[in-house]
Amino acid sequence: MKFSQLEIKELIKAWLAISIAFGIVLRGNFGFVQSFILASLTVGVGFLLHELAHKIVAQRYRCWAEFRAFDQMLILAIIMSFFGFVFAAPGAVFIRGNINKEKNGKISVAGPITNIILAILFFILLKFSSGYLNVLSSYGLLINSWLALFNMIPFGPFDGAKIIKWNKIAYSIVVIIALILMII
Repeated sequence: MKFSQLEIKELIKAWLAISIAFGIVLRGNFGFVQSFILASLTVGVGFLLHELAHKIVAQRYRCWAEFRAFDQMLILAIIMSFFGFVFAAPGAVFIRGNINKEKNGKISVAGPITNIILAILFFILLKFSSGYLNVLSSYGLLINSWLALFNMIPFGPFDGAKIIKWNKIAYSIVVIIALILMII
């Protein structure tokens, strides 16, 4: 996997910004430092691995793929967090190369599948943890299943729009699994 120095800076900037935003929202429960750590390990890791999954699949198709942060959306996420909620659109992996509907669908589904895998891992950890690790696991399960489901919105720039054009069955399976995990 190839990374430019700019891409590494963009990934770190987005990870920090969404971790700060979610840390602010959760600070009433734990205090900012603990909330920031919780957000970094759940939302931050979920976001980071989601984007890297897109990049890995795109590069396997021999495409150029690099993440770019959306600075205005990162600032907006932090501002909104002071009002108790976060709408995070931290950025996206931009892809250039020879991609058709199938390749684009597979590149797109890699992100939500990654969040589903993380949600399952957090679910397993939840069953064998206690204390702060239990809180981390519970939040990791919730946020990663939510990230998978949110990204499956079937229109606009969301992954779901590209997945449903490629394969309605794959789209349905991912949505159902994400919903089940959210209900858990």
